Order: sequence, then C-alpha cells, then structure tokens
Amino acid sequence: MTLGLNSQRLKRLILWGYPLPQTATLVFLGLITFISVITIAWFTGEPHITKFFSILGEFQNNSPWWSEIPEFSPQYLFLPSLVFVVIAGIITKFSPQPQTATRTLIISINLAIIIRYLLWRSVSTLNLTNPVTGTLSLGLFLTELIMLSVSSLQLYLSLRIKDRRFEAERMSQAVLDQTFTPSVDIFIPSYDEPEFIIKRTIIGCQALDYPDKTIYLLDDTRRPEIKNLAETLGCQYITRVDNLHAKAGNLNHALMQTKGELIVVFDADFIPTKNFLTRTLGFFQDSQIALVQTPQSFYNFDPNARSLGLENQMLPDEEQFYRQLELIKDSVGSTVCSGTSFVVRRSALETIGGFVTESICEDYFTGIRLSANGYRLIYFNEKLSAGLAAENINAHLTQRERWGRGTLQAFFIESNPLTIPGLTLLQRLAHLEGLVSWFMFGFRIYLLMIPLIYAFFNILPVQASLNEWLYFFGPLYLFQMMVFSWLNYHSRSFIFNEICSVQHCFHLGLMVFKTLLSPFDKGFKVTEKGIAQNRFVLNKNLALPLILFWILTALALVKLLIGGTPELGEIKTETGISLGVIWSTYNLIIITLSIFMTIDPPKPDGYDWFELHRVIQLNIQNQTFWGITTKVSEAGAEIQIITKHNPDFPIDEKLKLDWVEENLSLQGQIKTSEYQEEQLTIQVEFEAVSLSQYRQLVELLFCRPGQWKNQKVPGELRSLFLVLKALIKPRFLFDKNPKIKAMKVSQF
Repeated sequence: MTLGLNSQRLKRLILWGYPLPQTATLVFLGLITFISVITIAWFTGEPHITKFFSILGEFQNNSPWWSEIPEFSPQYLFLPSLVFVVIAGIITKFSPQPQTATRTLIISINLAIIIRYLLWRSVSTLNLTNPVTGTLSLGLFLTELIMLSVSSLQLYLSLRIKDRRFEAERMSQAVLDQTFTPSVDIFIPSYDEPEFIIKRTIIGCQALDYPDKTIYLLDDTRRPEIKNLAETLGCQYITRVDNLHAKAGNLNHALMQTKGELIVVFDADFIPTKNFLTRTLGFFQDSQIALVQTPQSFYNFDPNARSLGLENQMLPDEEQFYRQLELIKDSVGSTVCSGTSFVVRRSALETIGGFVTESICEDYFTGIRLSANGYRLIYFNEKLSAGLAAENINAHLTQRERWGRGTLQAFFIESNPLTIPGLTLLQRLAHLEGLVSWFMFGFRIYLLMIPLIYAFFNILPVQASLNEWLYFFGPLYLFQMMVFSWLNYHSRSFIFNEICSVQHCFHLGLMVFKTLLSPFDKGFKVTEKGIAQNRFVLNKNLALPLILFWILTALALVKLLIGGTPELGEIKTETGISLGVIWSTYNLIIITLSIFMTIDPPKPDGYDWFELHRVIQLNIQNQTFWGITTKVSEAGAEIQIITKHNPDFPIDEKLKLDWVEENLSLQGQIKTSEYQEEQLTIQVEFEAVSLSQYRQLVELLFCRPGQWKNQKVPGELRSLFLVLKALIKPRFLFDKNPKIKAMKVSQF
C-alpha cells in the first residue's frame, strides 16, 4: 500500500514549478500537434502532403455514380425524406412505446441512413481546392463523423434494453413477506444545504416502510443548528474534523462508523417514497448484485423550462438520461451510479476500499470499480424518490460542469473504464459513449461557426448543392427528428435538445478543454439549493458568448441575403447562398431561444408548490366552508371554494383547515383572495405547524408511493409550435408577476 501511494506521489512530482502532465493530456496535446503539423505542411506546400490532398480532391470531383442525385424533377428530391418519415410515422403510431421488434427496426433504418449520408459526404462533398478551405472542410466532416459515430454506438447499444419490472415484483415479495430483511443504514450526506431542505429529507427517510433501518445525517459543515435538527427529529448525527475528499470522504467516514448490511444514499434534497426499500432490497437476494440505482426525479421545474415559460412541456435533461441512457447502460452491465437514490452492499464496498476518492464523481467511479471486481450493478427504472433540480441557470451550469469535469477525470485515474481490468468490451463501449458525449459541446461550437466562415471569408467547406442536401441530408435529419422522442420514451423532444445543447456549448466546451489540460485544478462545488428571487435575472457569463454569436450570425445572414458572395472555383454562388441562408436562419432561431433560457424568472417562494386536489373543510369567522385544494406546499395552500356569495375575508384573517382524507388539521391565515364566477380562490399561509403536523405534510407532499409519474413531452410539431411561441412572446417581456405569493413555514 505504501509503495502504491509513493508511486502515485511520484506521478505528481513538481518539475520547475509545474505538475508533471498526465498521459491523457500528452495524448490530447500530441493529437493537436499532429493535426497542426499536417496542416502547416499543407499550407507551406510540402510536396507529399500537397500531392495527397490533391489526389483526394480529384477523387471528390469524380465521385461514384451512386453519390450523385438521380436526374428527375426537383420535387422528387423530397421523395427519400417522405418515404422515411412515413415509415417512422407508421411504426411509432402502431407502437407508441418502443418494443424489441419495433426498436430494432427503427434503429436499423436509422443506422442505414447514417451510413448513406456519411458515404456521400466522404466521396463527393469535401472541398479541397486550397489548404484553408480544405482544412475547414475536413474539420467539418470529422466533426460530423464523430457525432454520428457516437449516435450510432448509442443506437447499437439500445438493441439490448431490458425491462426489470417483472423481476422486481418477484424479488420484492420476500421483503414484503419479511423473509428477507437485511439491516439498512441510510446516509444523508450534507454540505451547507438550508435546514428546511435537510429536515424534509430526514422526515421522508423516517417514513420508509421498513423496520430494520437506521438514518444517519452526515454533516460536512459541522453546523450546531443541523446537529440540533438531527436530535429533534431523532436521527443519528455524524460529522468529521475536515472535508477531505468531499462527498466521497464524508461517506467513507460514515462507512467506518456504521454496520448495516446494505447502505442507502440520498442527497440532502432527495426524499424517498415510502416503498423505496420494499421495491429495491429484494434484488440483493442475488449475492452478485452490489448496487441498485433508481432514477432521479424532481419535484420542481427545470430552470430552462421556467425561462421559456414551458414548465409543463419541457422536461429536464436528466429525464432523458434516466429513461433512455441508463437503460442502455444497464443492458450491457455498465449502470452508472449517480450519487443519490441508490442501495449498495457494504461487503462489496469494503472489497474495493470504499467509495472512490480519485475523482469528484465518486459515484460513477465507485460503480466502475464494483463492476471491474465482478459484481453486478442494476438499474431499476421506477421513480421512488424526488429531489430538487438546479433552481436557476447558474446552478444548472455549475452542476453540469462538475459532472463533466468529474467524468473526464476518468482519463487520468486508475478507475478509467477504458483501461481498468475486469470490464467486458460492451461495458467499455457504453462508458466510452458517455465520455465522448462531453466533446459534443465543442463540436457544436464548430457547427455554429461554419455559416460565419462562409459569409465573411467566402469559404464554402461543403462542395454540394442545395438539391444534394435535400436528397442526402434531408432523410437523416427528418427521420432522426421523428424518432428522437420515441427512442427516449418521450422524455425529450428534438428541438428542445437542440436549444439546450447550444445554450451549454461555450462553457462546457471550454470546461472539456481545461479538464484535458489540467484535470484536478478545481475542487468539488456543491449546487446551491433553496434559491428565491423576486425579479428576472440575466446570467451574463452564460449569455455573453451567445449574444456575440447572435450578432455575428445576424450580420452573416444579412450579408448573404443582400451582399451575396463571389463564385468559389466551380461552386455556384446561388447554391452556397441558399444553404448558407438556411443554416444561418436555423442557428439564429436556436441561439435566440438559448439566450432567452439564460434569463431566470422570478421565484419569490423558496418552497415548491404541487398540484394536489384534496377535499378540505375551512372554519373562518365561525363559519364553515368546503373547498378543494389546487396547489399545496409546505408553507401554504391554494384553495377553491364554491359559493354564490363573495365572502368578505380580509387579508391575514385567521382560519382552521381540516383535511378530510388525511386526518390533518392546520391553522393558517389568508394571504390573497379572488372571487370569479361563483368561485372563491384563496391562498393560505400555514401557522404554528407542530412537528407531527409537519411530518404528515411532508409525507403527503413527497412520500406517496407511485406519485412520481413519467411525463411525456409534446410531439415534434407541437414542440416546434411552443418554441416559436416562446420566441415571439418571450417570458421575460410578457410575464412580470409571479402567481404564488411568497410564504414561509412556521417553525415547530
């Protein structure tokens, strides 16, 4: 062990004031150097390099017959696109959810279209007339090649997706019958989260339907008020003297002080439903299973959706990960442990030395080490908990940067899934897809630059007419758009995905570059929680590069529409301008919407409101009224009262609320009152909430089994309509008033 530690230290020896570069950094820099040398040689006229590109250029100008569009009327250029769109429509109509046969058919067609497009691009569209144009043309082709290769790998791995529902039903029976009752330690790692967030998580864990469980709050900020909270709620409290290795160190410290056979981890903002343990523990009857991961669900709206005013239509990108990508990885035994809402076997953890501390993504690499040691990791696709999604765009970006940096640290540590002994080829391919996906943001920047390069420098990187694009690219684009949402189980639409990827591309592309050069220069940064604000806020750091590109793209579009460009060799101006105009217009729309998503709308209440319909009896001014709740939070409720008269209820009037179905009584006061069409709507703020009442409220709001459902995003046409509406009527200009008045929870 000492030798190993010394070896690791030697790798990080400081030479002339700088750390020794990592192998992956050297490979990255070597690749850049190699490409640069070839490019410089071409620019300087080196004979061998120049001859090679000259031969390649001649081949492009004499491409095979099958790479040319047939000689028929222009309207028939749409025929391939129409055929594939009709095929996609028929399959998805008769199979609303992917089944083994229909998924295989869709994926096979998709792969065939990708191959058709790449073959055409490789043999007839590269513009190698000079070194400048050739470099940009080859760069664009390689960008497309990598992006489509990653997409193809993902499609191939999708062929093996499993459904574990029947297995879960069978395995959970022993837990329900109490013939399998392992001891469970529940860890709630905390670092500086607000007290009210931690409080409801502890209460949710205490409400779990399972006898042999012990709950531990792992406080890494050593706050006296958090220790008092744990004592008040009857929860075990563990802290330590330092914050070494951040969350991983916190978990490992608790691991040494506890003894449960199984360990459950919930982040401080995640609350389980009451049946979490009865639905997951049964899998551990198989001694080879070391970890069961469940999906992350969120009880608040995604910040991107809130910025566009699409809260009920646009789902967070995590939904696509847990409803599609985790299924893909689970199918080949490479389930990603995602840091919360998972169960792990203590003995397996001890075998690998505890949670991995090499990276800030301790969860991901702990799962990899377990797999490499021969254990199985299971992904059970049932929503059994919910937490807080990032509450504004800045927190959202911080979270993604941490995930990306931690994941890419794989190239620099011993837990690298591409090299660690013990994984199968398919497992490595699944992890490779996840690693390479972070490079897509840099490629997205390059795609945004191409129309600018054409407009301002008269360089056309693609030697193709608009008719050829319609014939070869049209089927690929339209087919992928048609089946994108279907393949991810309606968790993400194609157009929403395009907008979000552009919004992130500059910061995350820079993050990738910095990580490859210096992977460990930043520590663990916790996502801020419990945010409230009373006005629209522009996230300048995120918006500035987008605004700059918007201005450049708008100028490029104007230049293409008005000024035009001269002929470039044998390529006619009108074909290039037509394609350039279309591409620039598309980019301009996407960038505009991405800018709108950098503007956080007001969120005056730190608590999240749920649509919850319950019959309620109200006692106001010694009168009894009956109503139905429409929205409820920990702080208050919105209630509709049917009455033919408009009662004169003054603001701050006291009242009593009896929840008929929940056996719960609360005191409160009226904050707003509105009477329309014989219907009175009041907002009530709860008062003097006792601990037992608060427990009932938390269980009602967060812990009901089956309450977290899979929502569906709208279809592509509907999604397109919604984003165009958001474009024409941006929220920050037309929605100035938050609908829920800020409230607070009375402390017990």
